[in-house]
This record gives sequence, structure tokens and C-alpha cells, in this order.
Amino acid sequence: MQELWHNQSGRLFLWVPFLMAFGAGLYFNLSFEPNVFLCICCALIAICFAVYKAPIFIRAISLFVFGFCYAAIFTHVINTPQIPHDLHDIKITGTVKNIDYTPDKSRLYIQTKAENIHAGTGNAIIRVSVKNDLLLPNVGDEIKAAVGLFKPNGADAPESFDYARWAYFNHLTSTGYLTEYEVVSLANENDISTIRNNLHKKANSFLVDTLVLGYKNAVPTNDEPIWTATGVGHVWSISGFHITLVSGWLFAIFYLIFRSIPVITKRMPARIPALICAWFGLLFYLFLSGCDVATVRAFIMATLVFAAFIFGRNAISMRNICIAYCIIFFMNPHFVMQPGFQLSFAAIFGLIWLWNEVKPKMPRNKLLKITYTAALTSIIATIFTAPFVIAHFYSIPIYGLIGNLILLPVFSIAIMPLIMIGILTVLFGYTYPIKLSEDIYQFLLTIGNKIAELPYATLDMPYIPNIALVFIILGFACLMFIRPIRIKINYILFVTFVTIGITITAFQPRPLFYATEDHELVAFVNDAGKLEFSKSRASNHYFTFDTWKQINNEQTGTKNIRRTPTNGIWRYDTTNFNLVYIQKFVPLKNNIVSLCKDENIDYIVSYFNINAPKCNHKILRKGFVIYPSGKVTYVHHNRPWHNPH
Repeated sequence: MQELWHNQSGRLFLWVPFLMAFGAGLYFNLSFEPNVFLCICCALIAICFAVYKAPIFIRAISLFVFGFCYAAIFTHVINTPQIPHDLHDIKITGTVKNIDYTPDKSRLYIQTKAENIHAGTGNAIIRVSVKNDLLLPNVGDEIKAAVGLFKPNGADAPESFDYARWAYFNHLTSTGYLTEYEVVSLANENDISTIRNNLHKKANSFLVDTLVLGYKNAVPTNDEPIWTATGVGHVWSISGFHITLVSGWLFAIFYLIFRSIPVITKRMPARIPALICAWFGLLFYLFLSGCDVATVRAFIMATLVFAAFIFGRNAISMRNICIAYCIIFFMNPHFVMQPGFQLSFAAIFGLIWLWNEVKPKMPRNKLLKITYTAALTSIIATIFTAPFVIAHFYSIPIYGLIGNLILLPVFSIAIMPLIMIGILTVLFGYTYPIKLSEDIYQFLLTIGNKIAELPYATLDMPYIPNIALVFIILGFACLMFIRPIRIKINYILFVTFVTIGITITAFQPRPLFYATEDHELVAFVNDAGKLEFSKSRASNHYFTFDTWKQINNEQTGTKNIRRTPTNGIWRYDTTNFNLVYIQKFVPLKNNIVSLCKDENIDYIVSYFNINAPKCNHKILRKGFVIYPSGKVTYVHHNRPWHNPH
């Protein structure tokens, strides 16, 4: 054991980002808000223990505590303005900071004074939808607009996606719609947002929007399920795939240029100025693409690789990716909770582990070597990202390997180069490269559709609890970071932790009853295991239907089944509890007394706030779910990002 421990001494740094991320993850999932001043004190103490030569176990705890406290401090520092409630038909004046283009509508990001929308002080960013038949303003224009704004909703079930939290940490105050506007003053046409906007208009291509400008929602809506089923949906999020291609092209171009200048090559290798120029080109591409977290991660990693090449160090290593992880964590600790961050880092960790640690033997034949490398890369990336794909999307593509082997090379050698050439030629009015790339896209779409139509192309997966996901992540971390001696202890720990995670997932019960925060919408699990809702539609809870269906392992996008009440009362009897739900006032008034006295009724849920002191033990308030045992688990909406004040 001592020999094993001594063998890990050079790899302990690799655990640092994971320990901080686990601490931050605990903070984001708390049901209460810790005292920020206590967190500041604990963070300072944790830094002292982590920096100085304390025992390893104490330093590990210190890093965990620091991650927790840093997330808490960051939350209160950013203090994103929040509206207290929905606002309709209000007039605002603000500046258009960005435009997100989608097939059926566009979204304007408008910066306005927070006090104009009753959101406190400072500047607020709102996102409003605009139909594409309305002439849009330019980025940078100052406008007066009539808008309706919605307060971001919290989670719809325990441990489900919390949109209010996501919006808070992405500096978004509210979403809504725009009905009309007038331009007060025109934009200054010298910033990067204006360049992005002009390129969008000149190219008029969703491929340019997604692969260059970073608009994730520009892909046609009907095409998205096909790319998801084929496992190449990551192409539409600018990340390591795009940065690798662009950096390779830029380096090759500048390398050839500097090789032809003897004055430079006599004093230094041509690769050094070529790498520096390529880095500035990548920096421009980063800002041109909108600086998404996956793009930032890939850019930081590319920067470390470039620096390693310049100084003659190992370019691609676990240490470098951990440094990139820490940098992004300090930029915004909430990134560790977002799918883009998790998927991009999971894939790159897996690939570095494969090629640096496992070092699989390659066939001698060049064609076989290329095919084997592509297949192995796709398999490892799929395995390492699978837990996060399942946790966030409740499904997994089965034919991802086929899709990556067939479709991804065409994106690499045809579509991406044509798009990059096209954004240059379109400035001179020549659009043929973009048109050709769109023709190739349609050809690939036909192939992708054939793959997506294969049996079981997408497999529905069960809901993974947070604690199960933590065990699975620990398993993968042990696999990558623990260096075995004689016994493959890393593989043993990997199998052990992943098995624990899968077991927890398998035995995790699914709720039988769901209720939103305002009790406007509730859902019952019927005898067939399907959800029945109190409403078939609810504008305030548009995404709630799909969230609850996913947790119940049902297909989304299907018809919402409405449960029929009896005399205005929904009664729900199960083995361990009986419940009634009342949505209208008259049935509530006529039945509340008898329901309170009825000993066979365990829970009463109503759309109205009931004041019944003798019956409070039965009345359930706020958002919650009820499990088959009768246990009630509440969805907490009292954190800073929920605007509890």
C-alpha cells in the first residue's frame, strides 16, 4: 500500500479540479443558503491548509471546502438583477447586445436599466423573442420597445434542471417577447458583435451561424433529432472539434509563410512565429463564435498546447487539461453544472487517458490505422460522456459510432473548410463555397436520416440521482488518475464505484405524484405507469410536461393525457397514501371541511392557499413530488437565483 501511495505522488494535482467541483456541486444543490461571511472565512482557512504542507487528507477536504465556499461567494458577487414577477406590456429603452437566430424566430439580448423592469439597480440583460417576419434592429442599436417579461422558472422536480439558476449564472434577468420597437440611435459598427451580425446577414446560412458564429439554435428544428440519434450533435456546438481544425489550418498557413522568409528562419524555428500568429487567429475565432463555455475550454487547452510546443514541453497531458478545468472553474463555478462543460471535459479526459496512458497498439496498415483510431476515439468519447448524456437528456444514441465514422470525416474535410473559405468569399459577394457546403449537408442529412431510422436508434434511459452520478464520476477519475503497480487497482475501483452508481440508479424509486410551485399543474402516475396531468396545456409550465415525462421514463413530445376530476376534485389512492387535488374555488369551499375530517385522506393539494390550522398536517404547499412510500420531497425555490425576497 505504501508503494502504491508513493507511486501516486506526482498525480495528486489531477484531483484538484474534481474536489473543487464536488464542493461547488454540493453548494448548488443545497436546500438553504449558507452564510456568505462564514464562507469567506472558511475559504481563507481552506486556502491556507491547501497551500501549506498539511496531510493529504486535510488538503483534500480543504479543496472541497474551498470549492463550496468559492461557489457561494461568486453567487453573491455577480448578483444578477431579477424581476419579482412576470411583467406584461411594459416599455423599455435599451441596447441590443446580441441576436440569437433560430429557424422560426430570433432572440434579442437587450441591456437595459434594472430599475426599468423593477429588478433593482445596475444593468439587466433580457432575452425577448421576435418573429422572423419583423425587421430586426442591428446589434448595438439603442431601441425603445414594448415587451412582456417572464421570471425564469425554478426546477420542476428535485435535482432536475433549474432554469432560474442557469439564467442567474449566465447574467440573464428574464425572458419574454417583443411586440414592437423603434430605433433611438444606431450602432457603433466597430465591435465584434456587429461583425458577427454582418456576417450572418451576408452569408444567410445556418451552417455559418452554427459552425462559425456559434448560434446553437440555428439548425433546422426537424434536423436536430437526426444529428442527436447519429451521435454527431456536438458538431453544432463550437468546441474541441472546431478549434482543432481551425488551429491546424492556421498553423499550416503561417508555417508555410514563415518558412519562406529566411530572415526569420535563420534566427528561430518557423513554428514559433507560426504558433503565435495561429493563436491570435484562434482568439479572433473565439470572440467571433460568441465565447461559449465549450469554446473557451477548447481555446484554453489549445493555448496550453501551443505554449508547450513553443517551450518544448509535453503538449497534451492530464495536467494541462486539469489546468484548463481550474481556469474555467474560477471564471464561473456554475459551469461545472452545465452540460456543455461536463460533456466537453469528459470527452477530452477520456481521449487523453486513452492515448497517453493506455497507448493502444496500432495496426501497421495506414488505412486500417486511420479507421481504428477514429473508431477507438469515438468509442472512448461515447463511454466517457455517456453518464452526463443520460443524466441531462435521459436517452443515449446507440449508433453514435456509425454516425461518427461516416458523417464526422465529411464535416472535417468538406463542410468546415468550405464554410471557412465561404466567410471570406462572401465579403466579396461570392457565395458558391457556402452553397456547396449546404448541398453536402443535405446529402449527409439523408444518410443521417437512414441511421436514425434504424431500430432502437435512441434508447431511453432512467433518471440518474446526483449521488449516483458522483459515484460514477469517482469511478472514472480513479480509472484515469490512479497509477497501478502490479494489481490494476484503478480498474477495480472504477468497476466498484460505477457499479455502486448503477445500483443506486436501478433502485431509485420514481415519484407517483408531481406538483409545480404554484400548484397550477400536477401529475399522477396511473396504473399503466403513465403520467396523467391536471391540464393538457399550461403556458407558465411549458417545459414541465417533458421534464416529468423524462423522470417517469416516457417519450417526450407525445400527447399530454388529462386526468378527469369528479365534481371538481382529483382523488388519487395508492397503497401507502391517499391524496386529493382541487384546482377551482367552489369545489374547495364545498369540500375542504369534510376532507380535513376524512381520516382516509393523507394529503390535500390545492391551487389556492388554504388557511386551516386544524388541517395543516395534511395540506401540502410549494413544489414537491411524492414517492410510492408516501415520502414527500420538496423542490426548493429559496436560493439567491430564485429571487426569494
